[in-house]
Amino acid sequence: MTYSKRYTILPYLLSVAILCLTAACASAASRDRIEAFLTTTGFDVALESIALASASAPQMLGIDPDGFGSDWTRLTEEVFDTEEMHETAVSILEQTLSEEALSHAVEFYASDLGQRLVEAENASHMDEDEDEKQDLGQEIVSDLIKEGSMRVESLKRMNRAVDASGTSLRALQEIQVRFLLAASAAGVIELQMSGDELRQMMKQQEPEMRRALQLSALAGAAYTYRDFSDEDVDAYVLALEQPLMQEVYELLNAIQYEIMAMRFEVLASRMSELRPAQDI
Repeated sequence: MTYSKRYTILPYLLSVAILCLTAACASAASRDRIEAFLTTTGFDVALESIALASASAPQMLGIDPDGFGSDWTRLTEEVFDTEEMHETAVSILEQTLSEEALSHAVEFYASDLGQRLVEAENASHMDEDEDEKQDLGQEIVSDLIKEGSMRVESLKRMNRAVDASGTSLRALQEIQVRFLLAASAAGVIELQMSGDELRQMMKQQEPEMRRALQLSALAGAAYTYRDFSDEDVDAYVLALEQPLMQEVYELLNAIQYEIMAMRFEVLASRMSELRPAQDI
């Protein structure tokens, strides 16, 4: 997950995750086991969904992708190559994911509840209408609050467990900074700020952005798990809070964010190849 500027927390996050797992990974999982792990847990679909994030790229740059016609679709398909992203993830997991952590995660996700959760999460990952999902999720949350339901707190616990180290906001900020710097270096945009200045600006906006991210995650969870009982949701929260599952998610988050950052930088550098579409 070759960058315009190397000052970034993402390789650091990945390095920390790897170092933390070094002792446990004396017998790292085999490739076949990793492939089965990705399918059983649904992380393979989560990787594929990274390609959907390319829709936000032009907005970051103030560019209308429709102006590039079919070239935009072609470029994003090439850059967000699912097989390449999958291979990157497998290669890292082969060296870092312990058999113990893998077995623990697979045991849960292979259960009846686990497979139902994976099916729901896969569908949510590949849902392209993010705005509609957010709107419906917010309605669900609003109704739950009116009812005085404890489910809202369970969903908050779930989101905290998935990102126990609280790195999501910084990671997403860094992805955006690296994308803007790469676009500037490629001559796609004129950037008046340095990387450090961009990071400082984002740091000042952190409280507001963190709040927005938390609300978005809550609405997303409410929508994704809307058909599950409170008992199912609580059982999932407890499973996610287990130390071995925390270990798994810390590593998966680091891998996913780094792959995303790398792909966005490649996209930025190649946008200079695009030419505006012409009416015939």
